[in-house]
Amino acid sequence: MNHIALKMLFGDRGKYLMLVSGLAFSSLLMTQQASVFCGLIRWTTANVRNMRAPVWVVDPKVEQANEIKPLRDTDLARVRSVDGVKWAVPLFTATQQARLADGSFKNVQVVGLDSSTLAGAPTRILSGRLEDIYESNAVIVDQQAIEKLSRGRPRPLEIGDTFEINDHEARIVGVVRTELSFTGVPNIYTTRERALDFIPRQRKMLSYVLAMPQPGVTAEDLAVRIGSETGLKAYTEEEFFWATIWWYFKFTGIPISFGTTVILGIVVGIVVSGQTFYTFIQENMRSLGALKAMGMSNFALSSMVLLQAFTVGFMGYGIGLGLACLYGAMSLKRGGMPPFFMPPEVPIGGAVVVLSICGFAALLGIIKVARLEPAIVFRG
Repeated sequence: MNHIALKMLFGDRGKYLMLVSGLAFSSLLMTQQASVFCGLIRWTTANVRNMRAPVWVVDPKVEQANEIKPLRDTDLARVRSVDGVKWAVPLFTATQQARLADGSFKNVQVVGLDSSTLAGAPTRILSGRLEDIYESNAVIVDQQAIEKLSRGRPRPLEIGDTFEINDHEARIVGVVRTELSFTGVPNIYTTRERALDFIPRQRKMLSYVLAMPQPGVTAEDLAVRIGSETGLKAYTEEEFFWATIWWYFKFTGIPISFGTTVILGIVVGIVVSGQTFYTFIQENMRSLGALKAMGMSNFALSSMVLLQAFTVGFMGYGIGLGLACLYGAMSLKRGGMPPFFMPPEVPIGGAVVVLSICGFAALLGIIKVARLEPAIVFRG
């Protein structure tokens, strides 16, 4: 019977191609938009993923990683005094303007690392050495800085080249790979003391305190201790990551925008596949009636309908997912623009939705088949 069902499906090429095309488009729309959404949301957590630390200590009013409310210098000593802290170091970040060769300016994020430990420094070094950051006027830049700060130059910036930050010379001693940020601002890494020279002085010049728990103390326990003893807000790395994501879910329109597109893909899949499959069943009523007249049960006929529905479902979903992955590969070749990140939940969720659409379409056909009178085959 399965052979007959597939022969009926493939025999009507027009309906078959329309079903597969509709489901492929629906799958592409859902998985591609969901992956772009995940990539965009990951951009918001770039600071946490670029500057790794077990515990992040911030002002009590800070709710996500892209908010900076400066701390007092004495807060560093307070964190260090908490029982269970192996070490705690300062981290300073600020957005400043870098002067380009053609006289224009670009915003950059200056990251001042603790000079004794370099905690929070990026680990994916493309060229140069991290230790060279101690040299005079030395900075380490990411791949985005190379691209954006090279404008107006005959060749891209490389190790040994210089540029200006607030009329201070910055000399490149290394290039690192970092995660793209939500704002698209390049990262410039240097020691905290040199970063404070680059930046106009303010009353508070401490953005975060990075802390490491002692052996036997978990990051979660240490964060609770720091919060209770100092009154500051302490996040574990994972907590800071998810707090940032949920903040953007709650206070921005990004989820609604992309969610609308994903829902549109589901609606398109239901309408196209449901209507087309129902028409396909309608046009094959005489064949199904003949099989029923020969003694085939409703269960067997329903199995044929399900086989036809899920065959086009798997094929359409496979094509759509393949096109979404191709889009992602092209995005990576363009340096991650636009953002694209496909966690396992996206293809799994897409498969569930597409198979649900196919199940709905098959249900329409099964209802029609169950009501079918075998005598239809003898009518003119």
